[in-house]
Parts: sequence; structure tokens; C-alpha cells
Amino acid sequence: MMGRRPLSALLSQALVAFTIEFDNEFEHLVPHRTTNYGSAGGSGSVPWLVSMVMWMQFMRFVPHQGIDAKELCRLTGLPPKAYRMWLIRMSKWWGYVTVSGLFVRPTPGGLKALEAWHPLTDAIQTRWQKRFGKALINPLLDVMQSIVQKLGTDYPDHLPVLGYELMTQPPSRAASTGYSVDTLPGLLAKLLLAFAVEFESDSNLSLAVGANVLRLAEEEGIRVRDLPRLSGVSKEAIAMALRRATQCQLGSIQTGPASSRAKVFTLTSEGRNAREKYHQLAGSIENHWTLNFGPRNVKKLRELLESLAGPSDSESSPLFEGLKPYPDGWRALAPALLQLPHYPMVLHRGGFPDGS
Repeated sequence: MMGRRPLSALLSQALVAFTIEFDNEFEHLVPHRTTNYGSAGGSGSVPWLVSMVMWMQFMRFVPHQGIDAKELCRLTGLPPKAYRMWLIRMSKWWGYVTVSGLFVRPTPGGLKALEAWHPLTDAIQTRWQKRFGKALINPLLDVMQSIVQKLGTDYPDHLPVLGYELMTQPPSRAASTGYSVDTLPGLLAKLLLAFAVEFESDSNLSLAVGANVLRLAEEEGIRVRDLPRLSGVSKEAIAMALRRATQCQLGSIQTGPASSRAKVFTLTSEGRNAREKYHQLAGSIENHWTLNFGPRNVKKLRELLESLAGPSDSESSPLFEGLKPYPDGWRALAPALLQLPHYPMVLHRGGFPDGS
């Protein structure tokens, strides 16, 4: 039995589980290529496989007939510089759109992706209602909507890609009215974003680093190779988080005893303070939410999320029931996910919630 998880961890685990189930289904339906696991379902030029965030942040705003590039920028809510980078990724890097002059069109592979993406959120949400029961999911939707209405900020209904310092920086403006829908993953994302923004504004520490690295670092240190397994975050994302932690002088990486030669991450005094602040601040934000959004709402949110996630981060969690990949999916070939992250690591690698 593990200790009381922060509210941000419960929100994260539910959102990550939903996203992975969504991604597994998309991968099964659409021809694609991957960096490490080859191609599937098609020949010739097919898009690179990406995660749900790439659909939510960008591709859902692209109609089948195409769209003016400036109008697409407005709909995404992205600043012009960030929008240009997204456009390069979705066209030149990943092959979902083409850009002709000032017009953006989906490629043939992009059209197939759009057809698969459009109904997927509703389909997975319906699965969850059947799997966990409407008596759990519907009250969860209601209480999240109630809290979101009181946030005072129109957060987007998806997580942003983490910045260079692994800080959570949502778009400067939410996507155009009519696209931000109160779905289960959308509401989870809005609340998690609100929590992360409050956490990082008070601490100047990345919630992703605190939740996925500092939290797990014991006094005697922790083997670097153990962090992906214990955090539920990919080794590539862990490498970025460790680099950031060492840059901030929160810890150091050294080679262990001659008998193992394993690399060990050990916290500095500043790192131990940051780890303690992570725990304290996560608790104080929940208390702040209790005052701002009502004790009944926050208590109910926690209770419902705990019922959804179960008492453990690991495979015994009910959230793992929908995470078994298709036999031909890349996750079936990769090391099995054994934990659900306490904060998503959404990176430019494709937006996968565990940084894969």
C-alpha cells in the first residue's frame, strides 16, 4: 500500500492511461511509421506515429479540405513562433500535412489519421463508462466541470509539450471557442495544467522533474537505470529530467561501486530541499483548492480519482485494464509499462505521455 498520492499524480495517472489507450487504438487503425519499430499498415509514404496531444493541439483544427495557415494559427491558440515549429513538425517531419503558399492541407496519410482521430475520444470515454461504471465516470465529469468553471483561466483541454526547462507552459491563449470540449481527457488536462502552473509559479521547479525524479531519489541515491521502471517515464525523458536536475544543482550522477559500476543519481542539499518542497507544495495546493473550489468538490474529486486509479501506481491499478497493446503495436515490443507517471512527460518526440 502506497502513501497518499498528490492530487496532481491522480490526475496524471488517469490522463496518461486514457491517452495510451487512445494511442494504441489509433496506431492499430492507421498506417504509420516509427523510429524504432518499423512501419505498419501501409506502403510508400505514411506519417510517423504521434500521440493524442498532436491531434488535440494541431490536427483537429485541420479540415479535410485544408485551411488558411493564418486561420489555423488562430484556431490552435499558439504564438506565431511556436505555431511555425508545429507546422514544420506536422509537415516536414511527420507527414500529416502539406503547406502550399499560405494553405495547409492534410496529406493522404493525414486524411486517414483524421478519420481515425475524430471519433476516438468519445469511443474511449464510452469504454471507460462501461469498464468503470457510469456511477463513477459521470460524477467525475460533473465535479471536474464544476471546478474548471471556477478556475478563472481558460486552460486548453490538452497538455502542452514541455519546454526546454521541462516547465509546463500552456499556450498564451486557449484554442478558439467551440474546440475546447469538456471531455474526460480534456477536463483532466485542464485541472492538471492549473495545478502545474500554480506549482511552478510558486516553486520555480518543474513539476515533471519533481514528480518523476526527485520524488524517487532516496537518501543513498538511486540507480539511473531504475528510474524509468519506477517512474513510468521513458529512459529518454528521464535523461532530460536528470540533465535539468543536475543543471539546477539538485543532484549529481556518479558511478557506483566497482562491483556494479551502475550510474547513481544522488541529491544535493538543494535537491533534498526541492524534494521536500515538492511534497509540501503539492499538499498546500490541494488545500488551496479546497478553500477556492469548495471542500465537497475537492474531496469528491480525490475520492473518485482514487477509485479510478486504485491503491497502487503499478499494474494492479484498475487503470491498467485498458492498456494492453495490440500484438503488432510498438508498446508490445517495448519494455512493459509497470508504473503510471506522477506527471506526464509530453515531449517533442511525438507527444507521448510517458516521453516515449
